[in-house]
Amino acid sequence: MELRTLRYFVTLAEELHFGRAARRLSITQPPLSLAIRGLEDELGVSLFARTRRQVALTHAGASFLEQAQDILARTGAAVELARAADSGRVGRLAIGFMSASIYTLLPPVLREFAAAHPGVRLELRELTLPQQAAALRRHDIHVGFVRPPVSDAELASETLFEEPLVVALPAGHPLTALRRVRALRLADEHFVMFQRAPGLVLHDLVLGFCLQQGFTPRVTQEASQSHAVVGLVSAGIGVALVPASAQETRLRGVEFRPLAEASPSVGTALAWRRDDASPVLQAFVATARQVAQQFARQHPAGPGRRRSASVVERVNARG
Repeated sequence: MELRTLRYFVTLAEELHFGRAARRLSITQPPLSLAIRGLEDELGVSLFARTRRQVALTHAGASFLEQAQDILARTGAAVELARAADSGRVGRLAIGFMSASIYTLLPPVLREFAAAHPGVRLELRELTLPQQAAALRRHDIHVGFVRPPVSDAELASETLFEEPLVVALPAGHPLTALRRVRALRLADEHFVMFQRAPGLVLHDLVLGFCLQQGFTPRVTQEASQSHAVVGLVSAGIGVALVPASAQETRLRGVEFRPLAEASPSVGTALAWRRDDASPVLQAFVATARQVAQQFARQHPAGPGRRRSASVVERVNARG
């Protein structure tokens, strides 16, 4: 039994006139009559009572009509669902994120994507950078907000946002009297440093900058996340170099100053499996790209403020 035949039947049942039904279906009357007769033969029942002046549904035809209409409606819904899934308008997307992205791109990207794709169910998981890489490889998440560079050959990535390092100082520290702090002024300070571990980039970024400025930081304490580093600074444990967005933690007992020197950029990127061709994922990446460009215009570079990439850098995005 073909869906076309069901459509012929339902149209005739609604019109109860072969000529009008044929015109609605944009066919001639003989093919319609032949299709209805074939359907009745297949079912083994008469669906219509025919006279020269009248066409009426039989009891069997009336019963069959309800089910036929339901089948056509569900078929139409299935077609629309398939098209929506193909365009990324429905589905499920598991998103990994590092805590630092809460202060930059994560909220506006989620807001924009959820508004444009209400049929997509979002699942958010706060994970460290190494955990995100592992989760992507295991297919536990589809995309993650990470720090570049992403060196895993199985993953594609795109850097969307860049910001400078700033100095985090305990409130009342003598260096807070300065508008900008030269890096060498930190040489004798106790440092709160990011942990060094596979997949974590900030330790090496901060250490490399300090070495370029002519000193090795005197590390007193280490932490893995920006908010933890800032929290230890606010407790008076030491000073730190942190991404500028860490200012958004708004912890008491800590003040921030820009560096006098040009600092290395700290990036925020999306990473996903290179072999994942999901339309939902592609729609999310496109949304993140657009939001990042808007974010850059709304947050121009400036002393003590975040600096967004002036041009969206794409790293291995197309494989």
